[in-house]
Amino acid sequence: MGAIERSGYRFEPEYSVIEQNGAIHVYHEGEFVEELKFSFSGNSPEPAKIEQLVENFCEQRGL
Repeated sequence: MGAIERSGYRFEPEYSVIEQNGAIHVYHEGEFVEELKFSFSGNSPEPAKIEQLVENFCEQRGL
């Protein structure tokens, strides 16, 4: 899954299959804002889980 752009923010997911965890790096206008950590099982995180984390971030920020 590639980067997601929403309301001027860029969300760049990355994950480790070996460690079964990942993070979404959040940027606004090129500046790092926050890291959203998550865990998963299997070969990769579900795209719906990544979308939900992005959606939760946007709701909390009122975006």
